[in-house]
Order: sequence, then structure tokens, then C-alpha cells
Amino acid sequence: MTITWCGHACFLLESSCGSVVFDPYAPGKVPGWELPALTADKVVCSHGHADHNWAEGVKLTGKAFSGRLTQIPSFHDDRRGALRGDNLITLVEAEGLRVVHMGDIGCALTAEQIAALGRVDVLMIPVGGHYTVDAAQAWEITKALDPSIVIPMHYRGRGFGYAVIGTVEPFLKLAGNVKELAGMSYAVDLADAPATILFRR
Repeated sequence: MTITWCGHACFLLESSCGSVVFDPYAPGKVPGWELPALTADKVVCSHGHADHNWAEGVKLTGKAFSGRLTQIPSFHDDRRGALRGDNLITLVEAEGLRVVHMGDIGCALTAEQIAALGRVDVLMIPVGGHYTVDAAQAWEITKALDPSIVIPMHYRGRGFGYAVIGTVEPFLKLAGNVKELAGMSYAVDLADAPATILFRR
């Protein structure tokens, strides 16, 4: 299985069970990022905001994704959605791996949500704060789920991201075990665990 970061909270997951794109963003909606040309069997959007739900930006193959996909309702804020609405957490099971994309999670997880997610091999989680959980809150979720591999997303970097959100560094300090990549794709290897994957464009 290979996971490619396409910027912001958008990823392309490619496996022997097929391919999935998470949270593609519309043109001009994320500073410093332009969605690459993407083709996949399935597109998953965590919520309706334009920086996460440009499904029409992904070309569909017409093939069925043969893995299992489960979505768990959550909230985009810590007021049960009163500020920013709902959010969907997505669990993908393929090649014997369990991969979780947290979307724009803005609150702590409940015991029921943690139980529903079960074992997590790879966790993609926002860490920038303001619109989502911040680094400290993301670390609490990460500890609760205890993934083998964690991939931070939805943060500000040099030349990209919203000015009001934080950088990735506070989360890296908390999580440790940083594996920095030269590019934007990671071939999932649980032998790396525990690892925090950092992409460099």
C-alpha cells in the first residue's frame, strides 16, 4: 500500500484492493496548494467545506474499490457541530491494514468512537488547530488510538497553508519517532513503527 500526500488533508491511497482519494480541495481554496491530476476508484469527503469536498476534481476509474470502507460521524468543533458542523472519520481496510483519515476533527473522541475504530495501523490527523484540533489535542487522540504509523496533516508550512493554523513542529515534538521523506509518497511498512511520517515537497 502506498499513501501519497496531495497537500492539506488530501491523500491518495493505492492498494491491491484499489484506490481512494481523501478530501480533495477546490481550486484556489488552500493557499500554496494546487490539486494534482488524480484518478481513483473512490473519493471520500469528510465534510462539505470547499477545502475538503471537491470530488469532481478526481477522475473516477469506474472500478469498484474491493476493500472495506467505514465512516464514523464526529464533529468539526468542540461544540457538537454548532460552529463548523459535522465531520466524518473514515476507516479503510485493505491488504490487511487499517487506515484512518480523521477529516477535520475538531473534538476529542468518545469511547464509542475509539472502540468502533479498533486497531489503527495508519492514522492521518490534522494538527494545525483553529479549524481543527491543535497539536496537543491531536496527540491525545493519537495516544487513544495508538496507531503504528501517524501522518500529520492540515498544517501550515513554508509557502502553504492558512495563516491562522499552526505548523507541524509542535506535533512532531510530542509524537517523536519522525521519519522524514524526500518526497510525497510513503510505502506503508509497519516495520517502521512507531513512526511519524513527515512529507517534504
